[in-house]
Amino acid sequence: MRFVFIGLSRLTTMTARLLIGRGHDVVIVEIDKEAIDAVGDDLDCGFLHGDGSKPHILREAGPAESDALFALTGDDRTNLLAALIGRSLGFARVVPRIVDPELQSICSELGLEHAIVPDMTISRQLADMAVGVDILELSTMVKGEARFLSFLVREEDGVAVEALALPEEARVVCLYRDGELFFADPQSRLQAGDEVVVLTHSRHVAELRERWRNDRSG
Repeated sequence: MRFVFIGLSRLTTMTARLLIGRGHDVVIVEIDKEAIDAVGDDLDCGFLHGDGSKPHILREAGPAESDALFALTGDDRTNLLAALIGRSLGFARVVPRIVDPELQSICSELGLEHAIVPDMTISRQLADMAVGVDILELSTMVKGEARFLSFLVREEDGVAVEALALPEEARVVCLYRDGELFFADPQSRLQAGDEVVVLTHSRHVAELRERWRNDRSG
């Protein structure tokens, strides 16, 4: 597999080393030439000098040949812009890193469902550890063709879960409303601003993402 990274951050280098060690191809886009020179001999991957939020640079990185684009610079705006442009250019998956948790809902509205907020993830794990809750990695539970995805409700109040007309192999697991967790049943009424979490078979992921990207009902 082939992966493109924007920004030569510590997170980039650590992830790149893991992927390279597993036999994957990695390309790192970095605007700072000195940063590239500093690690060029230590990382067995390709480097592209330039601004990763510019369309011509991302085209040069090879969207059609890549499996994912990771935008991991230290600037949220750069990461969001790079992810949106990368998606429009044909990268199969885009993963922006977001520092400001308030931008997470914006990512949902923009259809950037793979956005990561490292500080939020770590803080939740620390809070669980503090009260003695065992941490069970999601990856150990989601196996085979099972996939989670979420969407943001943008219609007026009153839409019922059963009215979403999901595929047979898809279920609403829960929703977040004003930061609070709620478990939903078919009669639960959704409200504008709710983030709805769905468990589905992988074969339905593409159609659901496309539907919720364009359909104002989610």
